[in-house]
Amino acid sequence: MANYSAADVKRLREQTGAGMLDCKNALVDSAGDFEAAVEILRLKGVKDVNKRAGRTAANGLVTAKLDGTSVGVMLELNCETDFVAKTDRFQQAASDIADAALAAGVTDRLALLTLEARPGLTVQQVMEEDGAALKEKLDVGRFIRLEGGYIATYLHRSDPALPPARGALVQLDTADAETGKDIAQQIAASAPAYLTRDEVPEDVVAKERRIAEQITRDEGKPEQAIPKITEGRLNAFFKEIVLLEQPFIKDPKKSVKQVLTERKVNVTAFARYQIGQAG
Repeated sequence: MANYSAADVKRLREQTGAGMLDCKNALVDSAGDFEAAVEILRLKGVKDVNKRAGRTAANGLVTAKLDGTSVGVMLELNCETDFVAKTDRFQQAASDIADAALAAGVTDRLALLTLEARPGLTVQQVMEEDGAALKEKLDVGRFIRLEGGYIATYLHRSDPALPPARGALVQLDTADAETGKDIAQQIAASAPAYLTRDEVPEDVVAKERRIAEQITRDEGKPEQAIPKITEGRLNAFFKEIVLLEQPFIKDPKKSVKQVLTERKVNVTAFARYQIGQAG
């Protein structure tokens, strides 16, 4: 005869987040001792975390939190499958971690991991506990905090059944809600890597110039025309990767720089994260 009831199983699941079968087995192994069953599940969770450590967390979500309009954070929380990304527990973990980051003022990922995200639990421990309950490896990926000026964010769902997998955080020098939204959407959609042309590393520019020149020469263009065509191709490259030079998505006849000049607003910093992409 079992030394536990269905109510004990339910209570153990609610307290630990473990699966029903794991809870039943823990109660059997503990001869119905509830606290001993909790300890068994915690030990099992630690072992499972070690097993999951080498697995790849390539799915997940991007979330952002603002404190008014002058402070914002954005981060990735990764998991192994879309199935877990859909769960309330996973999404609550992301929200708790972002809240902790916003409140504490940390600016780097390692400091973030040591914050208290729930009473008595650090961010790292939250990932371990929720990972044990969800049976997947959880991991905080990229993280950024922007402070000062006017901060805006935009989160994009590629699939309505899943949480946002792409997000942008942008800092303006002037309070302008419409521009903040427009530029955050621009960043999310067009994936700029740099704010200005001057920020593009010299080696990247040199490599792109060499490629453009070689393509032009392979096409059999006249030698005297090659420099001009190469520069044209290089300018097209800048229009792809530099935010201020991109065509404005709401009016492609204008560049982002032209729109910002018209509105008397400057972008001072930005970040864009997309699950599954490094940049």
